[in-house]
Amino acid sequence: MADHVVDAKGLNCPLPILRAKKGLREVPVGGILQLLATDPGSVKDMEAFCRQTGHELVESADADGVYTYLVKRTS
Repeated sequence: MADHVVDAKGLNCPLPILRAKKGLREVPVGGILQLLATDPGSVKDMEAFCRQTGHELVESADADGVYTYLVKRTS
């Protein structure tokens, strides 16, 4: 279960990542952010964002064109 959900469906790069960054402020350290996006570019963007910030990409999935990411806040 996510601690905070960000719905970025319909938004194009870089907005889903910017919304995720802002949303992580609402998540306690060790908590989970769920991001929903429809931009196919968000797949690589989210991987790069987590690698650069140190947050953990716990899960990513694609169902009917909606990409769902679970990101664990590490700091």
